[in-house]
Amino acid sequence: MRKTRIAIVGLGMAVTPHAKGLLDLADEVEVAWAMSPSPSRRAAFSEKFAFPTCDRLETILEDASVDAVAVFTPANTHRDIGLACAAAGKHVLTEKPLEISTARASELVEGCRRAGVTMGVVLQHRFKPAALRLAAMLAEGELGALVGCSTAIRLWRPQAYYDEPGRGTYARDGGGVLMSQGIHTLDLMLSLAGRVDMVTGFAATTPVHRMETEDMVCAAMRFANGAFGTVDATTAAFPGYAEEIVISGEKGSAVLRGTELFVQFMDGRKVSVEADRSAGGTGADPMAFPHDYHRAVMADFIAAIRDGRDPKVSGEEALKVHRLIDALIETGRTGAPVSVAR
Repeated sequence: MRKTRIAIVGLGMAVTPHAKGLLDLADEVEVAWAMSPSPSRRAAFSEKFAFPTCDRLETILEDASVDAVAVFTPANTHRDIGLACAAAGKHVLTEKPLEISTARASELVEGCRRAGVTMGVVLQHRFKPAALRLAAMLAEGELGALVGCSTAIRLWRPQAYYDEPGRGTYARDGGGVLMSQGIHTLDLMLSLAGRVDMVTGFAATTPVHRMETEDMVCAAMRFANGAFGTVDATTAAFPGYAEEIVISGEKGSAVLRGTELFVQFMDGRKVSVEADRSAGGTGADPMAFPHDYHRAVMADFIAAIRDGRDPKVSGEEALKVHRLIDALIETGRTGAPVSVAR
């Protein structure tokens, strides 16, 4: 079977786990190009990975052998790069978030749909073995109807993290703790518990950080089925703690903490999944984790192209968490309850 030829755009901090995953998938995928306009980034990347490099997006767009493009550039560039790739007939995988606003994100998703190309988004928390086990249990109705779901994202980022030009700004990142960090766990929460239809709460920048966007959000949620829940998200919780989703159902409860799962049923049964080595990234080093789940995202994306299906996290799926984040920011700004757009 012919290997899928993929090009990488963007050789900054986010590229390393993806490049490692592509090496693991060498039987299925061939890296055609790794592109950055920065000579120093190309040089640093080439010291670690023996992939061909280029300095222009046009090199990729004009290469008819390239099937797909993985976009790992800052969020505010995703729309334009993705649309250019889609117009050239290339499938598109983009890092989170989709874009810096839901409007721009929607333009990218719609553009890929019109072009008839596959689009995937890197929201790798859905691929944790513990999360997959819990998702299967919920799909089978083992916990019964959802009655509550609370999510805690208590991370730590030092001020030096936000001192990088553009980081923690609306113009480059589109938001703070929700858009840059919490989006992973919020996406997983939605995939497990279903749609949220209303939120009310608070959002602020604490004295811990000097940054434009929010580093703390606390909110109550009402899910579409009538269940209640909470969100507690921050990057001001030194030294950083494992993210946690607690789901209460009619037949029992589940705690998903980092990469471990514990489920206890009212009839006395218990199910557990032990933590794996992929826990990390909660503290000062945001890249302190193995690349297992990034590899799984890439493998699913490549399989989706070959099978003519949507990836597990398609563009349309990723828009759901963007709309939730919009509502959380709006309720933090106004102090009033906000309906989540559908």
